[in-house]
Amino acid sequence: MSTLEIRDLHVSVEGENGPVQILHGVNLTVNTSETHAIMGPNGSGKSTLAYALAGHPKYTVTSGSVTLDGEDVLDMTVDERARAGLFLAMQYPVEVPGVSVSNFLRSAKTAIDGEAPKLRTWVKDVKNAMENLRIDENFAERELNTGFSGGEKKRHEILQLELLNPTFAVLDETDSGLDIDALRIVSDGVNRFTSGGDKGVMLITHYTRILRYIKPDHVHVFIAGRIAEEGGPELAEKLEEHGYEGYVGASA
Repeated sequence: MSTLEIRDLHVSVEGENGPVQILHGVNLTVNTSETHAIMGPNGSGKSTLAYALAGHPKYTVTSGSVTLDGEDVLDMTVDERARAGLFLAMQYPVEVPGVSVSNFLRSAKTAIDGEAPKLRTWVKDVKNAMENLRIDENFAERELNTGFSGGEKKRHEILQLELLNPTFAVLDETDSGLDIDALRIVSDGVNRFTSGGDKGVMLITHYTRILRYIKPDHVHVFIAGRIAEEGGPELAEKLEEHGYEGYVGASA
């Protein structure tokens, strides 16, 4: 079992008038074989947590720690975090004109594994993953995220997840902008990823609809940069019924 441990994490981001503190002491432990749903209203700090874990340069950890199996994640560069087993599916994937999806995926796989995948095996793996996600084979030759629909961008994030095979995945609003069919396909991809029992997932979302397809073991409610409540799947049901209005400082 591997463990991602977040302790008393404080994070700020640079604003117009200087640094603004967003996270105010977050404690969270994710083990492999667990799926954690991170829920909360807009501006509650969910995406800040994701970016801080990934090492985004605009987010500064002012105190606290993050460890993966005892190793200091905050002391790692972004690429070292990826090689250690961390993966971020971004809420707003960046367009990269001039770089094809196929070249990006193979370069990423090579960087993480330290060697290029065998071509015949890699082509088969990519084809199978694309078929699972109902992605047309011509997609591989398109420029990375350029002109992609919202659904295509999110499916591509899950395509990366399946092919790069990290230990811990942070999925930042993977359900946003998806119609019901795309939501099921993306959810099936996440469930395939976790099916072996040796992966951990932090699933960031505003809504409970994706939790109909991806069953969380733990639910955490983020309010104003802190975890306001924690529980099991029944907490998501409570949020579905009552929303976030019952939490002090919550605003939808």
